[in-house]
Amino acid sequence: MALLEVKNLKVYFPIMGGVIRHKVGEVKAVDDVSFTIEAGETVGLVGESGSGKTTIGRAILRLLEPTDGQIVFDGQDITRMGDGELRPLRKQMQMVFQDPFGSLNPRMTIASIVGEALTIHFPQMDRATRRDRIAELLRRVGLKSEHMNRYPHEFSGGQRQRIGIARALAVEPKFIVCDEPVSALDVSVQAAIINLLQDLQEQFKLTYLFIAHDLAVVEHISDRVLVMTQGRIVEAASADEIYTRPQHPYTQKLIAAVPKAF
Repeated sequence: MALLEVKNLKVYFPIMGGVIRHKVGEVKAVDDVSFTIEAGETVGLVGESGSGKTTIGRAILRLLEPTDGQIVFDGQDITRMGDGELRPLRKQMQMVFQDPFGSLNPRMTIASIVGEALTIHFPQMDRATRRDRIAELLRRVGLKSEHMNRYPHEFSGGQRQRIGIARALAVEPKFIVCDEPVSALDVSVQAAIINLLQDLQEQFKLTYLFIAHDLAVVEHISDRVLVMTQGRIVEAASADEIYTRPQHPYTQKLIAAVPKAF
């Protein structure tokens, strides 16, 4: 059984106009999208900026309300669940954000950032156990335990993204939406973060939706690739098929834009 099933998902945003700010139209950010992700799989979701990729990721995690359609996670329909019903599931579904600079609160120490979810989801955990867990998470992502008392501005972009990954791992999720996790990083750092995500997937049996605008990045981590434009998925195939036998003209255009040496 698939860990995640997305069925005919639609996310529309109203366009407001006029003196009294009434609805004059709508933006179809996600328009009738369906796909599944098997447990342990990495599915790449690729498209240019504005194609609807991030909106899908946020809707799956119920950070945005779907307009229509169905989202089934681990056999449970979460599409219309209230906050109370969702809470036990939220720790199973996490997100790594695109911007390693903007996604970490600059006023919080690394211990507070990584430990915040532990405080929420494991309130019975005592302070010493929580600090041990934070130290272990930092080591897992290639940082030192003594880093926990520092602040985000003391770290590089790549290190900050490692902190973001540690935060996502803190509550032992099954599924992580990786929303362009390397696009804000130098090329020299991107491969290290992708390798880290792959290592963590193997260690913790994780399932990823890996969102990117760069097909070259997705090629190195994905089992299957979904190609998206204008709110719709126009092609879905194994990573090998997408790169060697692209069918849709838009996919062919994206392939043509990939640098030959990555």
